[in-house]
Amino acid sequence: MKQLANHIALLLIGALLGMTIAIGQGVWADKDAGNAGVLPLNELRLFTEVFDRIKNDYVEEVDDKTLLENAIRGMLSGLDPHSSYLDPEAYKELQIGTTGEFGGLGIEVGMEDGFVRVIAPIDDTPAQKAGILAGDLIIRLDDTPVKGLTLSEAVKIMRGKPGTKILLTIVREGEDKPLKISIERAIIKVTSVKSRLEADGLGYLRVTHFQARTGADVERELKALKKEYGKGLKGLVLDLRNNPGGVLHAAVAVSDAFLTEGLIVYTEGRVKDSKQQFKATAEDILDGAPLVVLVNSGSASASEIVAGALQDQSRAVVMGRPTFGKGSVQTVLPISGAALKLTTARYYTPSGRSIQAEGIIPDILLENLKVSAAPQPTIDHLKEADLKRHLENTGTDVDDTQNNGASAADSSLASKDYQLYEAFNLLKGLVILQNKNKI
Repeated sequence: MKQLANHIALLLIGALLGMTIAIGQGVWADKDAGNAGVLPLNELRLFTEVFDRIKNDYVEEVDDKTLLENAIRGMLSGLDPHSSYLDPEAYKELQIGTTGEFGGLGIEVGMEDGFVRVIAPIDDTPAQKAGILAGDLIIRLDDTPVKGLTLSEAVKIMRGKPGTKILLTIVREGEDKPLKISIERAIIKVTSVKSRLEADGLGYLRVTHFQARTGADVERELKALKKEYGKGLKGLVLDLRNNPGGVLHAAVAVSDAFLTEGLIVYTEGRVKDSKQQFKATAEDILDGAPLVVLVNSGSASASEIVAGALQDQSRAVVMGRPTFGKGSVQTVLPISGAALKLTTARYYTPSGRSIQAEGIIPDILLENLKVSAAPQPTIDHLKEADLKRHLENTGTDVDDTQNNGASAADSSLASKDYQLYEAFNLLKGLVILQNKNKI
């Protein structure tokens, strides 16, 4: 057995040496010029020695394919949290995920210190309904500890037959002990864009994920809102909270919908193809109406591209909490039925900001609060109208029935979603200011 393993190791070195020779005669002369094009032979010999030891001494027999695939996974996982090896099954799941339907729990995850970190739960999925929050750290899947698993292995455990359950043990900031949350798996159908018309011509647009068709969906939803209102919207709240990102070109398309010119985002990397610029086209679907963008710590990647572009171009006011801070671009490189998801570039906002590990800082910071109505005072405050011999108001009486109704609706929104309530308050102020400037 040992003789066979040594033979395999020698063949591996021989193949790698052949690759080195094939690079060209100048490969050895480049050692002092940044090691360009040089294969590290000493390290490769170490690799084959380790390969040999495992083949001979590991407690169980392991086939060559498994060892080499694990080596590939190790190379990629050691680079950054977002680079990974996708076997044929994982590659297929990735392709399905970008189209908007897949099986599982409905959370976007990444690895952190050997555990699974929740980037964001997806709207209207089992994970969100069960109470999973952005920032949760998953430490156990049923009886399986997460420590020691790769991200793909953890995801594979979380996915499963619809209707089956999994028990997640999570660590959450502010909680004294780990929480156990049971979630029933389901077919996840991601509706990436939702909208509704609010009072007085204000619109609400929620983007939950950036998929291949999201840009077209945003335009379709906004046109529907304008048709419902009967004319152009007076303003819009764009809600990107807990949006974990997705397709770069979808983020560009959504940003372009609100911009008429200028840079949206640019990317820079080591290879020529990774250096790209994306610019806005002429039409603003809102015709310059005020725009407020809501973000939080679950807003990542493509969400940050949109928020950063609209903030730098002074097209929108960004409100909420600092974003996740994923400022890198991953390229999926198909290889023999499988694929590499490899970080190939960093992206930058129009002003040249890299938000990698920093995030987008909102123009207006909001706490994630829950509010409730204050108790009514037992004694009403004294007003001018209560004073004896007060002057009568000779102006025209104003019917404030509509205002009272709006206040009741606002109070309800404040108790359900304080951040959205504040976003609409700001939007109303921007609309008033814009109208005054037109006079």
